[in-house]
Amino acid sequence: MKTKYIDLIEQTYDFPQEEFQLNDNKLQFHGVDLYELVQRYGTPLKFTYLPKISDNIQRAKGWFNSAIKKHKYAGNYNYCYCTKSSHFEHVLNEALKNDIHIETSSAIDINIVEHLKNVGKITEDTYVICNGFKRDKYIQNIAKLMNGGHRNCIPIIDNYEEINLLGEAIEGKFQIGIRIASEEEPKFEFYTSRLGIGYKNIVPFFNQSIKPNDQVEVKMLHFFINTGIRDTAYYWNELLKCLKVYINLKKVCPTLDSLNIGGGFPIKNSLVFDYDYAYMVDEIIHQIGQACDEAGVEVPNIFTEFGSFTVGESSGNIYEVLYQKQQNDREKWNMINSSFITTMPDSWAISKRFIMLAINRWNEEYERVLLGGLTCDSDDYYNSEQHMNAIYLPKYKKDKPLYIGFFNTGAYQETIGGFAGLQHCLIPHPKHILISKDAEGNIKTSVFAEQQTAGDFLSILGYESKKSEDVPVAASDLPVPSNN
Repeated sequence: MKTKYIDLIEQTYDFPQEEFQLNDNKLQFHGVDLYELVQRYGTPLKFTYLPKISDNIQRAKGWFNSAIKKHKYAGNYNYCYCTKSSHFEHVLNEALKNDIHIETSSAIDINIVEHLKNVGKITEDTYVICNGFKRDKYIQNIAKLMNGGHRNCIPIIDNYEEINLLGEAIEGKFQIGIRIASEEEPKFEFYTSRLGIGYKNIVPFFNQSIKPNDQVEVKMLHFFINTGIRDTAYYWNELLKCLKVYINLKKVCPTLDSLNIGGGFPIKNSLVFDYDYAYMVDEIIHQIGQACDEAGVEVPNIFTEFGSFTVGESSGNIYEVLYQKQQNDREKWNMINSSFITTMPDSWAISKRFIMLAINRWNEEYERVLLGGLTCDSDDYYNSEQHMNAIYLPKYKKDKPLYIGFFNTGAYQETIGGFAGLQHCLIPHPKHILISKDAEGNIKTSVFAEQQTAGDFLSILGYESKKSEDVPVAASDLPVPSNN
């Protein structure tokens, strides 16, 4: 009987895969030796492999350009990065190497855009698509950007008031988009999205409030549904309803020339993940082209706002198993040296699952376990994989360290978890490592942020910290639960 961890993985999955390989019974991620990374930087550890960001952008561009060519589609494609997925400078710097555009969600996003313009990362040709509910500061920042000459800034109208608010702040003519308030799946607690304007109200809104206004031109119709771009009857039905709105609006609004289908590409959450990106893109382009041809209107230029797809698959978290608690006849708890609640908040908030693999000891026997974090919170645990209701890892041995990795954690986790801020039970935020490649393809690593210190927490909390307290908190200093 095969009882080794490597046997379990090879029997369960098609392994190795594109991003995961094994070398000397230790896991590699895109050729990065994760065990060596642990030995050099310690755990808990967050890492970001920057080349994956560019790779995913180029993949998406390839799918859309191929579909446009295949269907002889007359419009063009524009890739926007949804900055709320990860606002970090290293993420934007990498993404902007790929001739992309930016989508924003709030006022401070525009401050980031201005900084990127000042350092030459963004040009006047870069589209800045401004989503979100807009009030004073956001309106003023958008106006400042546009009044400064950036006319490729496109505020997306979310409610009826925003036209007048923008018009009062912006000098001269400006372009806008209108967001459709999509209808949600039946399982949702509400019927229509709180974002945007209802399907039936958009053309009347244009005729009554925008058409008589010489200051405003409608360039874009914006469409997005929470469940993302998936091959379901629900998605295709909502897309067709959106296209009907586009066609009806285009007939009365000649300046309309773009359709923004938002984000929503899923990312790999299991080694059995299966999603045909090329098919979905091909079918979207086909559906848009067919609907417009039948209605006798020009096809729109296509915009997307991929966030998780851009950055999600670039990052991972590595922890050490500190201790094992046998709680009853069946349940063994492996306690990690960090917290799931603070470092992977989606794992408990929305029951999101990530790829999880052992970093070392692949050639040893495995066991079924539960994984627990260090906070005093009953929800600080991780107990199943995407494809099964259990977790299997090499057997815990007190004298042989075991490291485990969670992968594709690069979207939203840092901002939702409160990067560099207060953490639940004051469990420090991990050290964060950036991984890149030089011109010769050699892997380079650098420290983006050290693990939080006691002094960091005391300062945030308003206490006067002492120099002696301002030292990194070692894993050995963290609380280890007892069996009592």
